[in-house]
This record gives sequence, structure tokens and C-alpha cells, in this order.
Amino acid sequence: MIHFDLASLSKEVLKNEELINSPSFWDNQKEALEIVNKNNNLKNKLESFNKLKGQVEEINQILSMLKEEYDEDIHKMLSSSLVVSTKDMDEFEIEVLLSNEFDTYNAIVEIHPGAGGTESQDWAQMLFEMYVRYCENNNLKVTTYDYQSAIDAGIKSVTFLVKGKYSYGHLKSESGVHRLVRISPFDSSGRRHTSFASVDVVPQVNDTVNIDIEEKDLKIDTYRSSGAGGQNVNKTESAVRITHLPTGIVVTCQNERSQIQNREIAMNILKSRLFQLENKKKQEEMAKLKGEQKNIEWGSQIRSYVLCPYKLVKDHRSNYESSNVDGVLEGQLDEIINSYLKWGVKNV
Repeated sequence: MIHFDLASLSKEVLKNEELINSPSFWDNQKEALEIVNKNNNLKNKLESFNKLKGQVEEINQILSMLKEEYDEDIHKMLSSSLVVSTKDMDEFEIEVLLSNEFDTYNAIVEIHPGAGGTESQDWAQMLFEMYVRYCENNNLKVTTYDYQSAIDAGIKSVTFLVKGKYSYGHLKSESGVHRLVRISPFDSSGRRHTSFASVDVVPQVNDTVNIDIEEKDLKIDTYRSSGAGGQNVNKTESAVRITHLPTGIVVTCQNERSQIQNREIAMNILKSRLFQLENKKKQEEMAKLKGEQKNIEWGSQIRSYVLCPYKLVKDHRSNYESSNVDGVLEGQLDEIINSYLKWGVKNV
């Protein structure tokens, strides 16, 4: 069950609007924009709630009319209103669930194949295509920062940015290991294979988030880009790889023609990864203080996609199951993602 505190939300909106109307509000434009965006999201929730409230009142009025005297047309009106309000209620529930501080942020996604060579590399490519289709279906913009093709098939790794409303809030459900079971297209004997690939999703932090990175902690390498972008990209060392020595985190970017631009993007990815790492440590400390034994590791297997001997996709956290594996691989992820969000509320 979700909790929606109307009074607190209304107070927060009024407080933000007082701040927005203050003379000095736009002195720091970046922080001001953050507050405006946050307040707009809160106001959207209030509008959705008031819309639902109006629908419920209308349904009660129709029910009162039917109690007085049954009428076929009024009954049809009630059925139609119930269908609309049920759909709006489901959408509002997800909107309320996406109330985490970082859910409104853009998402940086990395995909890496597991052990298994061509099989897992092809699976990693399939996952990348699945997310691109999901983003297309939901009006989210994808920008590929780094794409490393494998020799035979598939990819060695890919890093991309997803930009749009609640990008991180939705895609955070995808962090972890994804398992595929299928008849291998690369096995001449037609045997069944199991492949693994890891997906890592972090919120893209902005300039209002302070993460201190010292230059001495960085190892920066440049190399020739292997991606698209014209002749100049492949002839100059425009691609950038940054290794954060204390944590071992490695980030790369080869999307832009300019080495300076690629370095700037790579630093933003590194900043986002370090920010996520910091939050993860805080979660672990809180879990210890509360005496909880929950597994908050991203690396555990989260989902299986079985194509043979039967068809089934199962999320191992929310226990969501569907035989529509083909649809899921075509980017139809809404039901799985929503099941994760609802599961997360019960397991906070």
C-alpha cells in the first residue's frame, strides 16, 4: 500500500512557491531550476490527486442515481467512468511511488556481458536493443556515450544516457544480472545455453551535487574512437578513459569529436558512479543499524528470460511472471518495472 500525504505535499508546494517568488531566488540559477522542477513534479501529483477525487465524486453521484432508479444508459456511463478512473488510479499510484529524491534524474546505463564469450556478448546487445525500444515507446531520449563492439557478435560493453521524465526512477529497477536461456544461434548442434549480462543504472548527477574528485586519484588515457562520427573521430585520439584509482571505477566516452567534450562527459559519469557508491554505503550502514539482513547488492541475479523449452520472463524480486518474453525483449517493460516499484514499497 502506498502512502500519500496530501497535507504535507500541499505545504511543501506553498513553501516552494514562496521561495520562487522571492527577489533573490534566481541568484543561483542551477539551484533555482532544481527547485522549480521539483515543485512542478509535486504540483503534477496534486493535480492528479484532485482529478481522481473529482472522478470518485462523479462515480458516487452516478451510483446514487442508479439506486433511485435503474437506467441502462446510466449503467453504461458508470462502467465507462470506472474504466477511466481505474486506469488513472494505476498511473497515479506509480507517480506516487516515484517520489525518491533522484527518481526525476536522467539515468546513465552500462551493460556488460558475463562469462561465455559470443553468447553473453550477443545477450548484452539484445538487452541494449530492448532498452532502446523501451525508451522509444516512452518518449525518452537515448545518447550513446561508449559502444564497444565484439569481434564475432554482440558487444563488449555499452554506456548510454537516458534523458526524460523519471528516467532513473523507472530504470533503477534494471540494475543487476540478467539471465537468458535459449537455443543458441551460434551452436551448430542446437543446444540450449544460459547467458548472463550485467546492467548498472545510476542517476546522472548535476552541478548541485558535491562530489570531491582529486586529480591525483585519476588515471586518464586517450585513444582513437571506434564509433561513428566521421573521419576526424577515427584519426585523432578523441576517446577518453578515466580510471578512479581509489575505487577502481573505469569510465569511458567516445561519442563526441572533441577530446575535451568526451572528458567532460566521462567525468560526469564518474561523478554519478561515485555518488551512487556513496549512497550504497549509507544504505548498508543504515541496514546494519536497523539489524536488517536484506540483500542490497546490485550484482545479484534479478531477472530470467527463458526462450526454451518454454517461454517465461520472471523478475526474482517482485515475482512478476509473464510468457510474453518476445514482447518484453521488444521493450514492453512497463509491467515489470511497475511490479518492481510496488515490491520496493513493501520491502523498504
